[in-house]
Amino acid sequence: MQEDKLFQIGDVAKLFHISVSSLRHYEALGLLVPQLIDKDTGYRYYSVRQFEVLNTIRYLRALDMPLSEIAGFVQNRDIAVIKKKLFQQKQIVAAKIQQLQRIQRKIDNRLQQLEDAQHSQFDTVIRGTLKSCRIVLMSTSLTIRNFWDMEGPIRQLERSKGEGVIFLGKVGVGISQENLCARRLEQYDCIFLILDDEDWFEGDTITLPQTSCVSIRFQGSHTQAQQPYLRLLSYIREHRLTISGFSREITMIDYGVTEDTEKFVTEISIPISEKEGCGMA
Repeated sequence: MQEDKLFQIGDVAKLFHISVSSLRHYEALGLLVPQLIDKDTGYRYYSVRQFEVLNTIRYLRALDMPLSEIAGFVQNRDIAVIKKKLFQQKQIVAAKIQQLQRIQRKIDNRLQQLEDAQHSQFDTVIRGTLKSCRIVLMSTSLTIRNFWDMEGPIRQLERSKGEGVIFLGKVGVGISQENLCARRLEQYDCIFLILDDEDWFEGDTITLPQTSCVSIRFQGSHTQAQQPYLRLLSYIREHRLTISGFSREITMIDYGVTEDTEKFVTEISIPISEKEGCGMA
């Protein structure tokens, strides 16, 4: 291959397995300007000497380096410059790896929740433990007649600049300790967002401590929750337990993942202590 030989743009594209449009884009950015442009035909020709520049561009693109950074190097090729740019790109890649690993953990959490929900034991009161968790809490009087009644409060949570809302299955509603004890179950007193350890949130959060609880799961959503609440409250009374906090009601499977309402799963948990009495009517 002679150094003074020129290659048309289509031939260069085939040689390097890239598109003609990519070569034209490189030209527009000043990364790789053709050695010759025929004034009459507009045909573009590249010299063999330019192939090394093209190889460098392709190599740096394979490292996910932005074209703007590549242009800075191509226009000022130097060992110190390339070392600096490679080091910077290494840091960027490391940050991306951390971000992807964080997303992977969030996906794993959701898959685990879905698997758990699909193997639920329904309509049975279970004594267990609520793990410590970090939440965003908004106190509000809320009556849920259908799925859409939660949309307004959820959008308010989103305005707090959190990313957690976009991950399904983590928004819940609750009834206050006082109203649970009085069996006032017609409306909710709060809406909350459970944050994974990986979630960031620019706003006030609350860390709830680990606590004993009674829980029940049922097939349905918030609009079918009253009877499960009554079963939990009856269990608490029968076993002389004390309600020690607001309820946590979460739809584990809902419209976010299926349109089949028969597959909906909702869990209600009420924090308890062994001390007798809570003033329930």
